[in-house]
Amino acid sequence: MTKTFLPVAAALTISTSLFTPAKAQQNRNCAPRPIVIAKLAEGYGETRQSIGLGARGAVIETFASSDTGTWTITVTMPNGVTCLIASGQSFETLAEALPPREEDA
Repeated sequence: MTKTFLPVAAALTISTSLFTPAKAQQNRNCAPRPIVIAKLAEGYGETRQSIGLGARGAVIETFASSDTGTWTITVTMPNGVTCLIASGQSFETLAEALPPREEDA
């Protein structure tokens, strides 16, 4: 399954008057978080796989589908607007161990 921003962006296009700050108003890949989450779940079968806190209170999340292998990275600003950052295919969950620490001589 090929995945691009275009179908998701088209599905998420909302009146830009709902968005703040100004940069979000110009970005058509943004919408209120509940709408974005529903579109990722319904359209691609993606669920949240990871979460982290970014600068200025932004929440960074990775959504993916184990069935299709598609993935999407989002950023949600404190005002509740979620924007699509990246998406792709062949998602895999990894649990890699750190290499052993080297001792100073």
